[in-house]
Parts: sequence; structure tokens; C-alpha cells
Amino acid sequence: MSEQNKSVASGKLRKPVRKEPKQISFRVSENEYSKLKQSAETLNMSVPQFVKSKAQGSRLVRPKFDKETRTQIAKELSGIGNNLNQISRVLNIKTQKNEDIPNEDLIRNFNILREEVNKLWRSLN
Repeated sequence: MSEQNKSVASGKLRKPVRKEPKQISFRVSENEYSKLKQSAETLNMSVPQFVKSKAQGSRLVRPKFDKETRTQIAKELSGIGNNLNQISRVLNIKTQKNEDIPNEDLIRNFNILREEVNKLWRSLN
């Protein structure tokens, strides 16, 4: 159904309300589209957003890491967060029960986490 048919109310034609009323269309080859799509995905944008930004002369900064590397870093950070939650849960339980907290285990676990975080920071720099 076309936009004009949707905007018919009581026999009167209404214009659709848009932020940006003008539209520009153009065709590209499959190869050109795949390049545009890849560039847009790299910048976490849709293809239309990417093309519009380029047409307006925006300076687009390429991310330091590709999508796969960013996903891997996010997984590692999630794992570190899970480890921290487990350590804090044990500490809270032991604190509530007035039990002694084994400093050696705590220090060892935090050193492991610190090394994981340092490794991630090194990969970011």
C-alpha cells in the first residue's frame, strides 16, 4: 500500500509528516553496495546513515578494532565482570556470617583479574 493511500482520511489527502521531507535515490552495483555495507557495519551504522553522513561531508573515524575483535573484547570483559560478581558474593556471604576472609585466595583472584584487565588494556593501546 502506498503512502498516499495510507494518508487518505475522510476523502481528504494529507501529506505525511517527516523530519526531512526530501528524498534522494540512486543505484549502486552489488560490489559497491557490499563495500558501503561493510564500511557502515564497521562504524555501527546503517547503510543509509553511512551514505548520508558521507554526503554531508562528515569525517567518519574508523574504529580501532574490527567487529570480531570488539566482540571478543566484550566477551572477555563480561567474563571478568562475572568473576568479580562471584568474588563479591563470597565476600558478602562471609562478611554477613562474620567468617574470616581468606586473604590468600582473595589476593590470588584479584591478581588474576588484574592481569586479565591489563591484557585487555594492552590490546586497546
